[in-house]
Amino acid sequence: MRHGKKVNHLGRTDSHRKAMMANMASSLILHKRITTTLAKAKALRGYVEPILTKAKNDTTHSRRTVFSYLQDKETVSILFREIAEKIANRPGGYTRIIKLENRLGDNAEMALIELVDYNTVYGKDAAKTEKKATRRRGGSGKGKTTAPAAKAVETAPVEDAVVVEEPKAEVTPVVEAAPAVEAAPEVDETPEAPAANEENAEKGE
Repeated sequence: MRHGKKVNHLGRTDSHRKAMMANMASSLILHKRITTTLAKAKALRGYVEPILTKAKNDTTHSRRTVFSYLQDKETVSILFREIAEKIANRPGGYTRIIKLENRLGDNAEMALIELVDYNTVYGKDAAKTEKKATRRRGGSGKGKTTAPAAKAVETAPVEDAVVVEEPKAEVTPVVEAAPAVEAAPEVDETPEAPAANEENAEKGE
């Protein structure tokens, strides 16, 4: 039974395990991803993530502390110069473990452990999470941005209405020209005057 056993010794002595963890952590920092067994990947995650958190504070004390774990000057310089800038805004969770197919020789569970910020495939997910964070902070601002858009949509039809009214003004003179057609009955009345003259002539006769 494993009651209270929080550390997986991985079947090694303490000195062997520490040397192996330091070597794997250095390889992860240099190559950004390594393939190992699932048990070693889980043990490495608990070993390297506190080191990455320590690297965010670039001081002499932090560099000496990290060097005591890694025992590699080149790895320490890369960690503080490049990786610390990448993970500056990430509050933990610097590594990702992806399970792979079992190893052919002994059927051991294999896994890929990598630094989250150096994966280009999942880069879009990181961007989405950042957008979600901004939406949570500025939820009311989102409504403010949509409101002017709605006003702009409302103003556009008003301009269209003005354009529609101009043709109506052009049509009204055509309607006013209709009384010219009404003058035609006056022409019809003029022939009636000779008829009246004929009646008067008959009366005079």
